[in-house]
Amino acid sequence: MFGQDTIAAIATAPGEAAIGVIRISGPTAIAVAAALFHPASGADIADLESHRLYLGEIRVPETGEPVDQVILSLFRAPRSYTGEDVVEVSGHGGPVPLRRILALVLAQGARLAHPGEFTSRAFLNGKLDLAQAEAVMDVVAARTDRSLGVAIRQLEGRLSQAVRSARDALLPLVAHIEATIDFPEDVPEMPRADLRSRIEAAQETISRLLASAHAGRIYREGARVVIAGRPNVGKSSLLNALLREERAIVTEIPGTTRDVIEESANIRGIPIRAIDTAGIREPGDPIEAIGVQRTLEQVRAADLILVVLDASQTLHDADQEVFRLVRGEPCVIVANKCDLPVRLDLAGVRSALPTAPIVQVSAMQGTGLAQLDEQIAETLLGSGVALEDQALVTSARHQAALERARMALRRACETLDQEMPLELATTDLRDALDALGEITGDTVSDAILAEIFGRFCIGK
Repeated sequence: MFGQDTIAAIATAPGEAAIGVIRISGPTAIAVAAALFHPASGADIADLESHRLYLGEIRVPETGEPVDQVILSLFRAPRSYTGEDVVEVSGHGGPVPLRRILALVLAQGARLAHPGEFTSRAFLNGKLDLAQAEAVMDVVAARTDRSLGVAIRQLEGRLSQAVRSARDALLPLVAHIEATIDFPEDVPEMPRADLRSRIEAAQETISRLLASAHAGRIYREGARVVIAGRPNVGKSSLLNALLREERAIVTEIPGTTRDVIEESANIRGIPIRAIDTAGIREPGDPIEAIGVQRTLEQVRAADLILVVLDASQTLHDADQEVFRLVRGEPCVIVANKCDLPVRLDLAGVRSALPTAPIVQVSAMQGTGLAQLDEQIAETLLGSGVALEDQALVTSARHQAALERARMALRRACETLDQEMPLELATTDLRDALDALGEITGDTVSDAILAEIFGRFCIGK
């Protein structure tokens, strides 16, 4: 069990709500609750069964003054979130009663929990591994159903299972090599070809996880999608169409949008920041010049650029300037205003940006938007990852650890191929095991734990 003190915090978001929850965890959690909670049944709290809900009142111990009518949830160790005795008090969700109940709990000897301390205790008490613990915040922060699904799969242990399968394949190899070194007369060496094939099996698992890292990051962190083009090609209309609401001002006057407009959108389950920008052209005044400069900054920081062209007109010199600015960046060409007679030379567009797909739309009438959504998702996710088939690597920390493990295994294979002493391969295999263990928490420093759980909210 972790810790000798009892911790408490408000576990629900600040503000007014129907219900608010105070969570208490630790060796004296039940005693703290017993001093404040009076069951409506009149029962002694020490006799209450675990995993049950009880109606009652929180009262001030010294005066008996009622503070709030609440529901108390009791979870006796080890069958609780943290693995310790846990009590959750669900009261009315106003800030005043919650703060007063928390103050009474702290007055009984509990201390205010640090950020993420409930989940860190769950990890240290073996209720969650580290990857699962990190997934708790991903579930809270998920912005789309698909983002939530990715986080839930990690919380269920899908990523941990894949990492452990690679780790479990390597551990017997290290043990066998070390046994052959220590007891050469009793333990025969494993053929190097067999060692290499087993290492390659672990490498394959690691490579498969790393291949999912780009899509995983997009689902977890979202993507910056910048709408760029010369003035009056329909960029603001396209933003409104992507949002399915009238957010940006649309006029026929070139240069209407002079500053960056950012809005959240859900494109095929991908959380995106759709960014409308000022038209790229030679600015006519200092204010427009600032807008154009900000457009260029957004283009450089984008995960994807939607290059908007007016399909009812031939290519302008300003369009060619846009092509020059975005060349080499991930792009989708949006030929807008396709409800009008098309005069745009699509072959010329393809020659200017040969790798960028072209989608024809009418932002005003909604034509082609489904195809555009699909193309945005496909371009952002690359070759695509089947969410139902495997775990996704969503964390830069996990990705870096997997890269280190892959490099260590590559060195081990080189050692075997060059007929070098097996002790050297053991060193590389142990490096790989340590890197994989950092993901699940089997081998992780206190500094890393403090950094991870420090990102949590206090009630988690």
